[in-house]
Amino acid sequence: MGTPIGNLSDITLRAVETLRGASLIAAEDTRRTRLLCQRHGIDRPLVSLHGHNEQARTVELIQRLQNGESIALVTDAGMPVLSDPGAILVKGAADAGIPVTAVPGPSAVVAALAISGLRGERFRFEGFPPRKPKALAEWLHRMAEEPAPVVCFESPYRLVKTLRAIQQELGEIPVVVGRELTKLHEEVARGSTSELLARYTQRAPQGEVTLIFQPKGAGGISD
Repeated sequence: MGTPIGNLSDITLRAVETLRGASLIAAEDTRRTRLLCQRHGIDRPLVSLHGHNEQARTVELIQRLQNGESIALVTDAGMPVLSDPGAILVKGAADAGIPVTAVPGPSAVVAALAISGLRGERFRFEGFPPRKPKALAEWLHRMAEEPAPVVCFESPYRLVKTLRAIQQELGEIPVVVGRELTKLHEEVARGSTSELLARYTQRAPQGEVTLIFQPKGAGGISD
């Protein structure tokens, strides 16, 4: 189920109805989900399901589903499975013959792409870039012939390092940084590799970052 990536009002009527009707809400971070539930008058029991306990928790949740309960799966922001937990539970339920339904909602991937100024007929989502310099360089080398925009998430603490690696491996290409999307201090910065590198070298970014770059065949970018 999709949950807000920032603004708590970005939730569908169907998502609210589903959360209210669920026997249990499985949440990546029960504290954040509890705030969302309080905002929308939802009073349902919560249980944690995150990267460290998903395997074990799935066994318990499948048993509850087989006993007739309904479970709403949510992560901290956006859709489960997209660089977030959830795949193990979804597969486990499907393998057990339990119906799994998607309740679509916000996604930082498509939100950032929609306001990037880059063409979005097709794009490549890569999750988080590798952290180690050699692996990062090899990853960018593989992206070099990609004609579609590449969308990924990045830590604000590693953004400058990643931009510098993009400059070294791919040169001057269109880059977009979406920071704190849908939140009070939302920022969308568009420009060349060197322009964005200079911007964030001078002023360190804060908050959640979605990074988009166009390795090859750029169709221009508008500020």
